[in-house]
Amino acid sequence: MNATSPATAIAKVRVDIGTGRPRDPGVWPGLLLVTAVALAAFALAQIPGLSGFSPLILAIVIGIAFRALAGVPTRARPGVALSMRVVLRSAIVLLGLQLTAGQVAEVGTAGLSVIVATVVCTFAFTIRLGRIMGVERGLTELIAAGTSICGASAIVAANTATRARDEDVAYAVACVTVFGSVAMVVYPLLSGPAGLGPYAYGIWAGASIHEVAQVVAAAFQGGSEAGEFGSVAKLSRVMMLAPVVVALSLMASSRTRRDGAPCGRGRAPVPWFVLGFIAMVGINSVFAIPAEATAVIATATTFMLALALAGMGLETDLAKLRDRGVRPLVLGGAASLFVAAFSLGLIKTFL
Repeated sequence: MNATSPATAIAKVRVDIGTGRPRDPGVWPGLLLVTAVALAAFALAQIPGLSGFSPLILAIVIGIAFRALAGVPTRARPGVALSMRVVLRSAIVLLGLQLTAGQVAEVGTAGLSVIVATVVCTFAFTIRLGRIMGVERGLTELIAAGTSICGASAIVAANTATRARDEDVAYAVACVTVFGSVAMVVYPLLSGPAGLGPYAYGIWAGASIHEVAQVVAAAFQGGSEAGEFGSVAKLSRVMMLAPVVVALSLMASSRTRRDGAPCGRGRAPVPWFVLGFIAMVGINSVFAIPAEATAVIATATTFMLALALAGMGLETDLAKLRDRGVRPLVLGGAASLFVAAFSLGLIKTFL
């Protein structure tokens, strides 16, 4: 990424008292810009017809459109960079407060086994197929994370280890948006012919549809019981975010050692925010956090993720996005078909 690092951006905030020159605005213009984009995304998500799309997806789309139409001022870049680093990692830590060990237990041993097997096999399948198709490694890993775990949130988290281009992040988000939206419409139509009861249908939706909003929209069409199981299954799937990011970090470290470049010996391969995510799940499992506080934290977390994706959209060049071609889109479609078919096969066999 070409954006200025947060540390550099913050270091530039000075006051020249001797000359009387105005204070350097630092990160504030960029933060105000990504905030405006995120607020616009939340507003659009309330419009009928767009409510099936999460504000995260809308934020990156608006950011890309803004850059294409108006460009991004140079003075805004430090704040945009900050949103993609510090704000993003903090949001992922807070994401852990949306899950408890008790919720995972509600899915049951069999249901949880289906979810874990689906995530692992979908991730491995996508990585392997991406190599066969010749899709760039970074983009393949982002599509694999977004398809196997939790859509846009997983993509931006995985990119902290993958360090792919902003255009790759945008492309991967586009893939999970398109195919997740298709699944949101098709799954309710298939539940009857597939002979799935509320529990099995909820687990299927939660284990294989990409975005949380898409899971909720699809699962509740099978009734309230299916909707509740789908939501809990999806949150349980989010737990896999930590080991997948760790795996990507280890893969990146292994590549660095193999290529003979300095690998930062002595540094832990696990990003700090992953440990923070796990710690928040533990805190939420041990201490009873009031429902009102949980709702506020969930909204704040989503907004912070929207800020990060708005920043990525503002850093995305449409011309470079077009240069990726159709192969990554085909890869995303194949991965989506795999996660749907594989999880359904496990559910019909074991549940």
